[in-house]
Amino acid sequence: MIKAAIFDMDGLLIDSEHFWTEAAREVMRKVNFELTDALKLQTTGLSVKLFLDFCHQLQPWNTPTFEELEAEILTIAHRKILENAEPMPGAIALIKDLKATGLKLGVASASHMELIEDVLERLDILQYFDVWHSGELEEFTKPHPAVYLTTAAKLGVLPAECIAFEDSHAGLRSAHAAGMITISVPAREVFEDAKFNMAHYKIRSLEKFVLSEMSGVPQNVLES
Repeated sequence: MIKAAIFDMDGLLIDSEHFWTEAAREVMRKVNFELTDALKLQTTGLSVKLFLDFCHQLQPWNTPTFEELEAEILTIAHRKILENAEPMPGAIALIKDLKATGLKLGVASASHMELIEDVLERLDILQYFDVWHSGELEEFTKPHPAVYLTTAAKLGVLPAECIAFEDSHAGLRSAHAAGMITISVPAREVFEDAKFNMAHYKIRSLEKFVLSEMSGVPQNVLES
């Protein structure tokens, strides 16, 4: 029985991925690192720490430090998101609909707690969520399942009693490893990528999701 719905945030509830990309590109120029579109797709959904580690393995640098680069990326991205980002299509309506059914709602994000709270307030949906949790508070963040496992525990439900909404592959792997029913909402440019077929359901937009149409836990139900 489904008792809770857990949402990723960036790129899933709020249209913010391009702001993260802009911030990362701007800051990474300081170490002469070019964040190409291909690399951007490979790193979507990772925390800033894991993103920097990924880049450093490809092209090492000495200064500035990881901590300095992370702080600058976070500052720029947070400002851009809170000033400009809008909800993803269908996000607000789905949250209200699921809450009306009696489900508990949570957010499990790689972003910092401060940004999660500020985004939920910006979208005027903070009151619909029972808990929100950041992977930054875990020893390991996405794609490790810890952030989802902790969110389920805070909600007082078992992972198998949760549906999890994710747009990135890293996030999908995290929710899948936690043992949740996964709903993948990949970006248009990667929707056909087979790696997203590990999800129980794959849809093009949150507007496409209808809770009453879920029966059991079928594998790889593709929504065109």
